[in-house]
Amino acid sequence: MSRKEFIDSLQSKFISRKLLVFLVACGGLFSGKLTSSDFVVIASAYMIAQSGKDVMVDYLKSRVNG
Repeated sequence: MSRKEFIDSLQSKFISRKLLVFLVACGGLFSGKLTSSDFVVIASAYMIAQSGKDVMVDYLKSRVNG
């Protein structure tokens, strides 16, 4: 397995886990088991994690390419 394939497999695992947590939070919100303020915290954490991942990917690409 090449380095790129390894990084891609790790990213797909993290992305799917974060998305799963977000979808479970949506289900909890719509079923009434989660308050709106709890959902805002989870949604914010999801967006921050997504942004952090994007920054790291761009940073690593810039280090590899130049």
